[in-house]
Amino acid sequence: MSMILSASVVRVRDGLPLSASTDYDQSSGMQECRKYFKMLSKKLSQLPDRCTLKTGQYNINFISSLGVSYMMLCTENYPSVLAFCFLDELQKEFITTYNMMKTNTAVRPYCFIEFDNFIQRTKQRYNNTRSLSTKMNLADMQTEIKLRPPYQISVSELGSANGFAHLSVSEYKGTGKISAAPHQRLEPVTLPGIVSFVLSLLCGALNLIRGFHAIESLLQNEGEDFSYVIAFFLGTAACLYQCYLFVYYTGWRNAKSFLTFGLICLCNMYLYELRNLWQLFFHVTVGAFSTLQIRLRQPQGKSPDYNV
Repeated sequence: MSMILSASVVRVRDGLPLSASTDYDQSSGMQECRKYFKMLSKKLSQLPDRCTLKTGQYNINFISSLGVSYMMLCTENYPSVLAFCFLDELQKEFITTYNMMKTNTAVRPYCFIEFDNFIQRTKQRYNNTRSLSTKMNLADMQTEIKLRPPYQISVSELGSANGFAHLSVSEYKGTGKISAAPHQRLEPVTLPGIVSFVLSLLCGALNLIRGFHAIESLLQNEGEDFSYVIAFFLGTAACLYQCYLFVYYTGWRNAKSFLTFGLICLCNMYLYELRNLWQLFFHVTVGAFSTLQIRLRQPQGKSPDYNV
C-alpha cells in the first residue's frame, strides 16, 4: 500500500528539528530510516533544495526554502508528484504560521511541535488519494518536477566519509547532476555586517584615491617616496579582501581576516605622517569592526547531534 508515513520540519543551518510527526512506527525498517533522517539533517546546507533518497522499501523526500527543510518518509511506490505536493503544502503553511525570526532564534528542539496537528491532517488527506484528486491540480508540480527533477541521493553517498563536499548546486539546477565543489553557505547577513561591508569599501576607495594622488606627486617631485604608493595600494587590497572574506567562505577564513587587519594596521602606521589621528583612527576602527563581523558570520554547515 502506498502511503506517507511521517514528516519532519528541520532548520537548514544546524539541523535543529522544529517539528515532526509523533506517530513513528517502531519497526526495524522505520528505525533505520530515522537514522537517515538524522544524517540528512546534518547535510541540508550542502544539498540542493529538492532531493530524494531511496532506502529499499521507503523513500525520503525533502525540499528546502528560506532556511527551513521539509522532510517526509513514504513507501517506495508512493507517487513522487504527490510527495512533493505534500511537502509544498507543509512549506506554505509553516511559512504562514511562523515568521523567520522565530525559526532563526529557536534554540530548543521541537519547539513548534504543535505544527504536527497540521502535518497529521495533511498526511491523512494525501493518504486518501480519492478525496485528494478532486481538491488539487497536480499539473504545475508535474511540470516542475519534469523540468527540474529532484536529485537522487544514494545510500553510499550518504554514508561516505566526506559526505557531499563534492556536490555543486549550480550544476544540479542546470543539468540534474552534481559533480563539483560548492562554496559553503554562510549565516544570513545582519545589519552590522552590511555596515562593515560598506565602510570597508569606503576605506578601500579612500586608499585608492590617495594612492593615485601619491603617484601624481611622485611624478612631479622626484624626491617623493614610492613606498607611500605601495602602502596606499596595499591598504586598498586589504580592505577589498575583507569584503571578500565577509561574503564568501574560504579555508582559514578567521586567520586570514586577522592577518588582513594586521596589514591594515601596518599600512596606517607607515602612513602616519600623511594622515591625522582621526583618519588613522577611522581606518583602524573600520578594519577591526570588519574583522569582528567576519568572525561572527559563521558557516551553516556545522550541525549539532540532534535526535531527528
